[in-house]
Amino acid sequence: MTTVTSPLAGLAIGLAAVPDPVFSGAMVGPGTAIDPVREPSEAVAPVDGVIVSLHPHAFVVVDANGHGVLTHLGIDTVQLNGEGFELLVNKGDTVTRGQSIVRWNPATVEAAGKSPVCPVVALEANAESLADLRDSGDVKAGDSLFSWN
Repeated sequence: MTTVTSPLAGLAIGLAAVPDPVFSGAMVGPGTAIDPVREPSEAVAPVDGVIVSLHPHAFVVVDANGHGVLTHLGIDTVQLNGEGFELLVNKGDTVTRGQSIVRWNPATVEAAGKSPVCPVVALEANAESLADLRDSGDVKAGDSLFSWN
């Protein structure tokens, strides 16, 4: 079993509340979302594993069980072309839960007209394989978001 923890501090809101049909419809996979605090912060690894995909606005960490966890920093933030994001690791790096991956400022994303809401998705999973899904309440980076069997 894999425990997926929050990469950010903020409010857990669940995928259904994400202002993007691909995420809100769980087309990418099941999971939850965080409406982050509006201050400069670092998004951290939600699991121990290897960075298999890394962009300024999104990253995927695959754990020892082969579970890939996508953290997407904001909605439509790919359109910002990396502005306001600083990568702190490289693709292929082995990371530990809680390790800083990307430095960013949700308030800057919001000022650019994009939603700072961050989906945290279990890739290639089905909803039945997740347990203890957190979709409400305040979370700190490192708090449990869901378990993946």
